Amino acid sequence: MITLYSGPLSLFSRKVEIALQEKGLGFQRIMVPFNQTTGYDPKYPEVIALNPKGQVPVLSDCGLVLYDSTVINEYLDEAYPEPKLMPDSPVERARCRLDELYADEILFQAVKPLMHRTSPPSPDRVRRIAQEADALIAEEALTRHYEVLEQKLAGREFFGGRLSLADIALFMSVLFSLRLGGPPLDGYPGLAEWYTRLKLRPTFAQVVAEMAEADRRLSYPVAMRQGRSA
Repeated sequence: MITLYSGPLSLFSRKVEIALQEKGLGFQRIMVPFNQTTGYDPKYPEVIALNPKGQVPVLSDCGLVLYDSTVINEYLDEAYPEPKLMPDSPVERARCRLDELYADEILFQAVKPLMHRTSPPSPDRVRRIAQEADALIAEEALTRHYEVLEQKLAGREFFGGRLSLADIALFMSVLFSLRLGGPPLDGYPGLAEWYTRLKLRPTFAQVVAEMAEADRRLSYPVAMRQGRSA
């Protein structure tokens, strides 16, 4: 039995959930408590016991315990190879890993300065001004990342020959950008079509809907500008 410790607004946990669902794997999901004031503190005891980093996602499969969404998803693709979420050739798998790395460690770094927008506003006016100034700088970086992704797609349906772990990771980072009031996808037709196409897949649609509901329950409302709704 696969068990996944997840979080309602955890980008990396949701990556794993999409991979599990795309593979048609049954799993028990344990949703770890979260709020916008203290985050995941106090830490969930089982997550602390299983992951030295004390973070979700954590996956347990027949006694094997894994953490880090990339490690988990690559394990799932090897242990449960159909349908494949990694390309067939070593070259294409390397490109897929680079695209996932771009999503998690480059694109998402530009998303982080927007994350204060779903938390209760700081009572310190100077801090609020500084936070939004950093967010506007990050938005400029995000538009540059969108351009990179537009060029990478180059008219293709997916970032590789078929749906891959890279698509899942990139979708989640773009979703977070949009839900936090980041730049719209207007002007990036290939990226916008790719995002809409994935958003209509049942596995992705479920995550989008659940995160929207979690935002309604847990997050401070973000003032969405025209075209920025996720």
